Amino acid sequence: MATLLVLCRFLHFCVVLLMFGAWVFRPWLLGAHVVQPTLDRQLLRITRGLAGLGLFTGVVWLLLITASMAGSWESALQPATVQLVLGKTFFGQVWAWHLLLNLLLVIVLIKPWPALRLPLLALLLATLAPVGHGAMLDGLSGRLLILNQVVHLLCVGAWLGGLLVLVLILRQAQDHHLEPILRRFSGVGYGLVGGLLVTGLINVRVLTGQLWPTPLFEGFALILLIKVGLVLGMLGLALLNRLRIKRCEQRLGSLRASVMMEWLLGVAAVAAVSLLGTLPPMVMAG
Repeated sequence: MATLLVLCRFLHFCVVLLMFGAWVFRPWLLGAHVVQPTLDRQLLRITRGLAGLGLFTGVVWLLLITASMAGSWESALQPATVQLVLGKTFFGQVWAWHLLLNLLLVIVLIKPWPALRLPLLALLLATLAPVGHGAMLDGLSGRLLILNQVVHLLCVGAWLGGLLVLVLILRQAQDHHLEPILRRFSGVGYGLVGGLLVTGLINVRVLTGQLWPTPLFEGFALILLIKVGLVLGMLGLALLNRLRIKRCEQRLGSLRASVMMEWLLGVAAVAAVSLLGTLPPMVMAG
């Protein structure tokens, strides 16, 4: 059951992060009023599929948590038990809103009502913040930790989803002037990396009581170290592309491969985060 929960968390986080970041970066990279019929149709089709997958994995996540609390799969499939989890637990109360937002997003994407996409996606992403370690503390400290986690997720989602849009743009490179697009992405990327680093260090300090958890190569600390390594790999590729931004149209093959690798490293980092959320952070006493 623990393995299924990690897999479900990974899929659901990826889906929400990608959708949010893609629709944040689409107008930023190409202009809010610039029509790109092929890319926009493709992005809408991808988002509809991701929203459906998000709703499915969200329900499965709820059932897995219910089974874990009730101690059996049979109990998890009973409506009364699910209703008890939704109504009487902090996770359930947050998750009821999260699933409702996901359902509304599916409807909005079908209609479509484009003005509602980004607000719903932002709320959907924000309601992931209290899930996991974000709910460990009470009172003002707990609320500030959740707020910090919201900012962290916004930065992760913008970077990861922005890379997805960039991949789609590079597949249709003949329709775009790539150099200004890459410069805009790179410029925002510095702010996102800064936000990631600051909020990530705050999370580690608050949850572990240390600047970095120990022992270094065990449990929570080891997975955190792997996550940091993956993010540093993304940053290295981003800096390399920034240094080689001039005449980028002449090396489309290597640029596509680099951006795709950066995106895959980001997905792997989300997998590490999904595992981290199921491990004790080794909070220090005092």
